[in-house]
Amino acid sequence: MKAIILNRPKDFSIKDIDVPEIKEDEVLIRIKTSGICTNDVRDFNGDCSYSYPRIGGHEYCGVIEKMGSAVNKERFHEGQKVVQYIIDDCKECYFCKHGEENICEEHPKSKIFHNPDGLSGYGGFAEFVAAKAEDLFVYPEETSFEKMAFTEPLACVANSINHTNIQFGDDVAVIGGGTMGLLHVILAKMKGARVILSEPLEERRKKAKELGCDDVINPAETDPVEEIKKLTDGRGALMVFNTTAIPAVAAQAVDMTAKTGTTVMFSSMHPNDPVPVDMGAIHSYQKTITGAVSPTIKSFHQAVEMIGKELVDPSVLTEAVYDYADFDKAIEAASRPDTYKVILKFGE
Repeated sequence: MKAIILNRPKDFSIKDIDVPEIKEDEVLIRIKTSGICTNDVRDFNGDCSYSYPRIGGHEYCGVIEKMGSAVNKERFHEGQKVVQYIIDDCKECYFCKHGEENICEEHPKSKIFHNPDGLSGYGGFAEFVAAKAEDLFVYPEETSFEKMAFTEPLACVANSINHTNIQFGDDVAVIGGGTMGLLHVILAKMKGARVILSEPLEERRKKAKELGCDDVINPAETDPVEEIKKLTDGRGALMVFNTTAIPAVAAQAVDMTAKTGTTVMFSSMHPNDPVPVDMGAIHSYQKTITGAVSPTIKSFHQAVEMIGKELVDPSVLTEAVYDYADFDKAIEAASRPDTYKVILKFGE
C-alpha cells in the first residue's frame, strides 16, 4: 500500500509498505479521506517529542475492506462506511474505568508516539489501517467521506462543550475563529447560547456570522475582555472557550469569564509558558478553569450522530481536498494561519 512517511521533520516520502495484518478481532479499513490536524503540522515541523519515521493522520475514515474471524458479522460487513475511535485506550487503568478513556494512562506509551523498532503514528496518511472492531463507528451509506473526516475534530469539540453546562440564553465566548473555534460556535449555538467570537481575521469573523455567531470582536483593534463585558452588561461570558495556542490569550480568557463561569482551555499552549491568573478572583467569584483534550467515546459517538443525522454539516469548513500524492501542497495549505480544514483523499 502507499503511505506518506515522515522520515524526519520537513522530510517526507510516499512509499510502498506492507498492508497491515489484522487479528481475529480487527478489521482492515481502506482509507478514503484523512484530515490534516494542527498537530500533524507540528509533527511535520518537528515541534513534538515523537519518534520518526512516522505516519501521521488521525482524522481518517473509510470502508471495511476485510474482517477478522471473530468480528461480529451481524453488526459489520465489508464495504461499510466507518470511522475508528483513535485513542488506544487500555480499558484497565483508573481513567478508563472512570469514563475518561481519552486520558488513558497507557495511550501515551503506545507505538503511536514512540516506536524504536519502526513506524510511529496513527497511520491515517496511508491507504489502509487496521482497527479493532470494538473501536468502530458506522456511518449511513449516504454520508460523504469529506464529512466523515471531521468526526474526530467535531468529537474533540463535543468533549469541550460537554465540560460545561450551557443553558438557553447563556453568553458564550469563543476565542479563535479557525476550524476548531468555528465548530465551537456551531455547537454552542445548538445548545441555545448567545455566542461571541474574538478573531482578528475579517474573513473568519464573516464566516462565523454566516454560521450563526451573534457577535464578533476584532482583538487587534479593541480590548476583547472589555468588549465581552460591554456585550454582557459588565458580567463577562459564563463560558469561555480558548481555541488558540497563545499563553497571553489564555490569560484573557480567564479575565473575560463571568463570576461562577467556566473557562475551557481547548488548545495546547505553544510555547507552553506559565500564565498568570488572578487566583483571588477564582476563589471569590467561584470561577472554574478546566481543560479539554482528545475525544471520549461518548463525544466520538455524539459526533457520528450529529454528522450522520445531518444535524451538523462540518464540510462548510473544508478549505480544500487534495489527492494524497499532492501531500506537499496539502501540508503547505494546512500550515497557513488563514486556512480551515485541509483533507487528503485516497483512491476514487
